[in-house]
Amino acid sequence: MNRIKRIFKTLLKLIGVILLIPIVYLLIAFILTYIPVAEQEQHIPKDKVIYLTTNGVHLDIVLPRKLMTSELLDGLKYTTREQYFAFGWGEENFYLNTPTWGDLSFATAFKAAFLENNTLVHLTKYAQKREKWISVAVSDAQLKALNTVLLASFQLNDQGKKVIISGASYGSRDNFYKANGRYSYKRTCNTWGNTALKESGMKAALWTPFDFGVLRRYE
Repeated sequence: MNRIKRIFKTLLKLIGVILLIPIVYLLIAFILTYIPVAEQEQHIPKDKVIYLTTNGVHLDIVLPRKLMTSELLDGLKYTTREQYFAFGWGEENFYLNTPTWGDLSFATAFKAAFLENNTLVHLTKYAQKREKWISVAVSDAQLKALNTVLLASFQLNDQGKKVIISGASYGSRDNFYKANGRYSYKRTCNTWGNTALKESGMKAALWTPFDFGVLRRYE
């Protein structure tokens, strides 16, 4: 009987630890999400406009095609009609099998968070600007830096070309490309977006795994 009690107590402690891990993670995430990183060179002219958007899971950074460098455009699949390019980054299995929160499974989430996995760049193309996008005014220096950050997210083949994933998309306007970097609970699709803005000298959170952690700074 005493042995059964010890086993039961051990199981309770184990369950408690397992439940405590996501609670601590979320607590730290919320704290860091609300610590702002100030914009660099705040008083420089900002006469260019980019956009931020989300599908409820993945944050995207949207650039007008005319504001993209030739290096970033090179190797992307698009038509002359498409004028806005939305960039996202995320874990391969999570991206391909979780277009919305309703598609999320525990196995997919666990694998993405705790097993370092391959990543993809998700590119969605639009002919016109969407009303729900959040406008962000940027300077020439910020725009140049952002182009560089986005380009660095793509994995290149031996010929220096971006690698498109054949047959993988949510619809007719998007494609997936092999990406650099590994996905984990420390580096999610939304921390990627937050870091991209931070490295471009723009407003951001200190660290956030949430799309609203970025969007709230520009709404």
